[in-house]
Amino acid sequence: MSVPDYLQCAEDHQTVLVVVQPVGIVPEDQFFKIYKRIAGVSQVSIRDSQRLLYIRYRHHYLPENNEWGDFQTHRKVVGLIAITTCGSDKEWPQTAERFHGQKEVYGSTLYDSRLLVFGLTGDIAEQQRTDVAFYPGFEDCPDVEKRVEDFVESIFIVLESKRLDRATDKSGDKIPLLCVPFEKKDFVGLDTDSRHYKKRCQGRMRKHVGDLCLQAGMLQDALVHYHMAVELLRGVNDFLWLGGESGRPCGGGGERFTRHNRERALTANGISADTSAEIGRAKNCLSPEDIIDKYKEAISYYGKYKNAGVIELEACVKAVRVLAIQKRAREASDFLQNAVYINLGQLSEEEKIQRYSILSELYELIGFHRKSAFFKRVAAMQCVAPTIPEPGWRACYKLLLETLPGYSLSLDPKDFSKGTHRGWAAVQMRLLHELVYASRRMGNPGLSVRHLSFLLQTMLDFLSDQEKKEVTQSLENYTAKCPGGMEVITLPDGLKLPPVPFTKLPIVRSVKLLNLPVSLRPHKVKGLLGQNMSTASPFIYSPIIMHNRGEERCKKIDFQWVQGDVCEVQLMVYNPMPYELRVENMGLLTSGVEFESLPAALSLPAESGLYPVTLVGVPRTAGNITVNGYHTSVFGVTSDCLLESLPSVKSSGCLVEVIPSLPRLQLSTSLPRSAHTPQPMSKEELSSTVSVQLFNGETQQVTITLENIGSVEIETLELTSKVVSTKEKVFGEFLSWELEDALSHLPLKPGQAVTLTVSIKVKLDFSGQENLLQDLNDDGISVTGLPISSPLRQVLKPRSESKPMSSESGKAEYSHIKTLEAVLNFKYSGGAGKVEGYYRELSLGVHVDVEPSVFFTRVSTLPATSTRQCHLLLDIFNPTEHELTVSAKNNQDLVLHASECQRMAIQVDKFDFESLPQPDQEAVRFSNPKQLEEERQHAQGCQINTLHAVVLNNSHPSLQRRGEASVEGVLNQLVLEHLQLAPLQWDVLVNGKPCDCDVVADCSVGDAVTLEVKLTNLSKNPVGPLALTVVPYQDFQNGVQNYELEEAVTFIGSNTFYIDTVSPNQSSVCEGALLFLYTGDFYLNIKFQDDSAGRELPLAWFTLPSVHVRALDPPLQAGA
Repeated sequence: MSVPDYLQCAEDHQTVLVVVQPVGIVPEDQFFKIYKRIAGVSQVSIRDSQRLLYIRYRHHYLPENNEWGDFQTHRKVVGLIAITTCGSDKEWPQTAERFHGQKEVYGSTLYDSRLLVFGLTGDIAEQQRTDVAFYPGFEDCPDVEKRVEDFVESIFIVLESKRLDRATDKSGDKIPLLCVPFEKKDFVGLDTDSRHYKKRCQGRMRKHVGDLCLQAGMLQDALVHYHMAVELLRGVNDFLWLGGESGRPCGGGGERFTRHNRERALTANGISADTSAEIGRAKNCLSPEDIIDKYKEAISYYGKYKNAGVIELEACVKAVRVLAIQKRAREASDFLQNAVYINLGQLSEEEKIQRYSILSELYELIGFHRKSAFFKRVAAMQCVAPTIPEPGWRACYKLLLETLPGYSLSLDPKDFSKGTHRGWAAVQMRLLHELVYASRRMGNPGLSVRHLSFLLQTMLDFLSDQEKKEVTQSLENYTAKCPGGMEVITLPDGLKLPPVPFTKLPIVRSVKLLNLPVSLRPHKVKGLLGQNMSTASPFIYSPIIMHNRGEERCKKIDFQWVQGDVCEVQLMVYNPMPYELRVENMGLLTSGVEFESLPAALSLPAESGLYPVTLVGVPRTAGNITVNGYHTSVFGVTSDCLLESLPSVKSSGCLVEVIPSLPRLQLSTSLPRSAHTPQPMSKEELSSTVSVQLFNGETQQVTITLENIGSVEIETLELTSKVVSTKEKVFGEFLSWELEDALSHLPLKPGQAVTLTVSIKVKLDFSGQENLLQDLNDDGISVTGLPISSPLRQVLKPRSESKPMSSESGKAEYSHIKTLEAVLNFKYSGGAGKVEGYYRELSLGVHVDVEPSVFFTRVSTLPATSTRQCHLLLDIFNPTEHELTVSAKNNQDLVLHASECQRMAIQVDKFDFESLPQPDQEAVRFSNPKQLEEERQHAQGCQINTLHAVVLNNSHPSLQRRGEASVEGVLNQLVLEHLQLAPLQWDVLVNGKPCDCDVVADCSVGDAVTLEVKLTNLSKNPVGPLALTVVPYQDFQNGVQNYELEEAVTFIGSNTFYIDTVSPNQSSVCEGALLFLYTGDFYLNIKFQDDSAGRELPLAWFTLPSVHVRALDPPLQAGA
């Protein structure tokens, strides 16, 4: 017997062997269908008896194994069931002949046989035969089980007769010697009459009778015969049969337990906890330890015989199965280790594969999973041994797949993303390489790509740099023929290989959804902010709601994307490979709205460290979008990497709202761009920044072009400005514009543009600084005001040569450039986004460097000849390096050279500051006093005449710059009081003509001159009564004034005028007349007389203008 039966177990010793085989041509599926029904009759209760007969079925059994039937009767084929098909009566003789030929193979041991014929109908099928059953078809055979039970009962009858025949044998010394096949040649020539020989015959026969009793269900009788056989065989040192006898009590005593208690002793994971107790309590049964000792003894006896290797191996297998039930894995492994080294001679490759596979199954049975995987892998390698002419690569691949659990290896990459690595990485990599090679030899490159991708993904940390290069090179070679994808591969046996995404090529550390650029971010109209807010809870904050929002990566981000605009997601990636990694077709995986991903290709340097990668796409519809992950193409393998399977990836959220589309506006200006960024604005908040350099007081026109570069019409446009630099005080409007013309072009269609002009007017403080005033004072110029007799202009004296350093330092101080910064905000909207209440803002930064143009170092006033005017004295300094010209209203131009200071007197009208517009009471309530005073001073300064400065450079004719200089902010309180128009306005008329502002009234000698004095009360209280006295005098322009003019001037009436009480906003006029007797220049001094001792009004209110009258000779009469 050269082929062991690895399916044997201890309880098989009490079974009878029945072979079920097809005869002729029988469909395989139909044969096994009938075979399964036959095998279902595994035990039969014998009628008129309490005994059970157990049957073991085999559909393939070698005839040479049948020769060992005398040694162990359960190895003897005692029954044959043949299955055949027969289509007609003509085929029946041939079918019957084949059946008889099949019986002859096992004819020497057969007790009975049956033939099941399918498909034959007619006269032959109607014949009643005990050994043949006819059925019309495989589906129409309801009594197959009943036929098998009858067949088993017939076997029992023969078995029982043989048992009785052997047990009652009275032949005495003529007992035949039972032999195993290899013993027959050894017993030739032995003395058959010796006592030793007879004992051997008796012992072996006793053992044989015990086997028959055990098969017939008579356990007690079997034990009696076995004990007698042991005594006889031990006396003659018949170790082979003694080994069979030592193993038989295990099969006898242990079988009662295993046969009756197997169903409740065995559990899903092995053996019940009380198995040993059950064995100990069973009557006439050996204890668990005794059973193992008996097996060890039997195996040691078998080991003495070279030709008994198969029996020894089967005994080891039986012992392992018993120990597995007892949960004694360590002792079972000893038996298996012994089975490994049993030499069975020259085995075929198929027999070797079967042997290693059974060893693997037995190791799996006792829980030695890695050992089981080892032998299964050896069996797989045996399938493709070099000695096999046609290697079975499919069988090899199938067996390799079955070894994966034993090496803690799974083909699902998700199992490798949880916790630490399990198993021996080196062995796992070797096994994966073998799977790759086997799948390639099978002609399935798709499987090779999948396994190689799995190897690279899961074992990347254990590969050396050289191995990484070799694996990736092999992968590229495979994918050149069959690109890898994300589809599930289903094997022929139904096993599904999940996809393997390359989440480590490259490794992604974080995912961050980026907000749109500031100029493209949508803003919600303030009045509509609350429309979309949830009203599910009445509470502003609820910790329960917060904790139920799910994972961090699923929370909604607090900014929006816009439909149709390019949106960005930033990934921080790392290349773990020792060489440059090329990633192709890398894009986003999203859900929720229609999203067009724009793939990118990148090349990461070797072991790059964290490297930012930005993936972009365009949402095509509005709604909520979730970024689920990203897809890549590396080494020809396409991967879909989901963030939910990457717990180590940091993310601030992957859910964002996409609002309806909005227009896009592009801005360009006529000024050059600037690198300056107005503070506290950031560079990202501005679409662009322009820069310009102006002199203080200069105005610059900027042309701004607004172009619709989107696909949505611009329906609304608003423009606002904000000065962001607060260090310098700006007088007047810094930025001004007219928006009506631009608004007339709305709606602005895509591709259209509109222009807008913005005026930049810089007007800062023109007052001089303290160090400059000190320098000028040291240089000798008078800064305290000029007497009336002094000239109105005086040139600055040359600086002394002894103070060059002071000069340069002073110039550096007063010539520094000041900076003004502002932001223009363009607010626009249109399309579906406008309907939802969204708009966009476009910001333009304006950076202006202001150079000083002129300084007013001193300002004072001089009284004029008119009550409504005065002279404003200005010390003007030119801090520039150019020559400039200063011009004022009704005044000649003043030319100032570089670093030159001159004085200019300007006649200005006085102002009624009381008539300035007053703030309303509501504004007063919400404003502080300081703010109100600043607004009032600003309003006062706006009423004062401004100076126009024109800068000319003779050496640079192209420099033509013009601007305005204002004394606003320069005037002190004293000067403002001098410029203020008194509340009591006095008008003097000579001959009906106003006499003011150095106006000379002409009259003729001897003619009466009328004099009118008009008082207008602009104060809030009534004034009067008042008395005015007119005193004439002459001024000789040498400091001498003559008041003795009684003979030169005479009054017609009184020289005193009386004015009654004048109510507020009312006027009063008094009249008189005088007569000039001589020619000359006369001055009328109108004096105020007040009889009230408690006058509270200031004296300045009662200042009347002086009157200059020139008396001339009367014209000659015609003919005189």
